[in-house]
Amino acid sequence: MLLRILANALQVLVVLLLSPLVAGVLDRLKEIIQSKRGPSVLQPYRDLWKLFHKDEVLSDRSSWLFRATPYVVFVTPIFVTLLIPVLTNYPLFLAFMADMVGVGFVLALGGFFATLGAVDTGNPYGPMGASRTRMVAFLAEPVFVIVFFTVSFVAGSTIPYIVQAHWALSAAIFLSPTHVLLMAAFFLLILAEGGRIPVDSPTGHVELAMIDESKSLEYSGTGAALMKWGGYMKLLVLMCVFLNVLVTPWGLASGQTLSAVALAIPFVALKVLILILALVVVESSLAKLRLFRISEFLGAAFVTCVAAMITQLFKV
Repeated sequence: MLLRILANALQVLVVLLLSPLVAGVLDRLKEIIQSKRGPSVLQPYRDLWKLFHKDEVLSDRSSWLFRATPYVVFVTPIFVTLLIPVLTNYPLFLAFMADMVGVGFVLALGGFFATLGAVDTGNPYGPMGASRTRMVAFLAEPVFVIVFFTVSFVAGSTIPYIVQAHWALSAAIFLSPTHVLLMAAFFLLILAEGGRIPVDSPTGHVELAMIDESKSLEYSGTGAALMKWGGYMKLLVLMCVFLNVLVTPWGLASGQTLSAVALAIPFVALKVLILILALVVVESSLAKLRLFRISEFLGAAFVTCVAAMITQLFKV
C-alpha cells in the first residue's frame, strides 16, 4: 500500500512538473518549423513564476465562483492523474474510484467552472468565449460517449488499466480496424479539448477570435497562473490517456518498486515527445477553422467513432 501511495505521488509530480515543459517543447517546435526563433522550452515555467509573484486583481462584481474557479481548474487534472496509468501498467490504490467515463466527467468539471468564472465578471469577451467553449464541448461529448461505449464493448470494461491490458494482448487486436479508428477519433478529441489548431489557436490573442483562452482573460496573478498550469496539465493528462491506454500501452512499470516506476519516466517522456511531433505536424499543416466549421470537424470524429463501433459489431 505504501509503495502504491508513493507511485501515485510520483505520477502527480510528473504531471505537475513536466506539463509546462510539454507546452514549451510544443510551442518551440512550432516556431522552428515556421522558421522563427521562438521562446525557450522553459518559457512556461518563467511565465508561471512571474504570475505567482504578481498581485491578484479581482473585480468587485465577481463572486466566490470567480475566485474558486482557478483552484478547480488546477485540481481536476491532478485528480484524474490518480485514476489513469501514467507510469505503471498495474492499478494503483485509487484506480477503481472512477472509469474512463468518470475521467471525462472530472475533466469536464474544470471546463464547466472555467465557463462560469468567465461569465461571472460581466466582461463581454469572457461570456463570448465561454459560449464558444460550451459549443465545442457540446459537440465533443457525443464523441466521448461513443468512444467509451466502443471501448467497453471491445475490452469488456472502461477501467483504464483493464483497457490498456486488452490492447496489449496481441498485435492482431492492436492493429484491428476498431482500434485504429478509435485512436483516430481520440486524437481529434485531443485537438478539440486541448484547444489546438485547427479547432482553436492557443497562441491567438485577438479577443473576438478566442475560444479557450478567453475564459482566463479576467484573471491575474495567482489565479492566472493556476488557470495556465491547469491547462498544461489537462493537455498532458489527455496525452497520457491516449498514449498509455489506447496507442502504446508499453514502456510502463511492471515491477512494484519505486525504482521501476521511476525508470518508466523516460519511456513515457519519449512517447509524449513523439505525440508532440505529431501535433506539431498537424498544427503546422492546417489553418484554424472558422467557428461554423468546427461542427464539421467534430462530426468527422463522431462518424469515425460510429464506424469503429459498426466494425466491431460486424466482426462479432
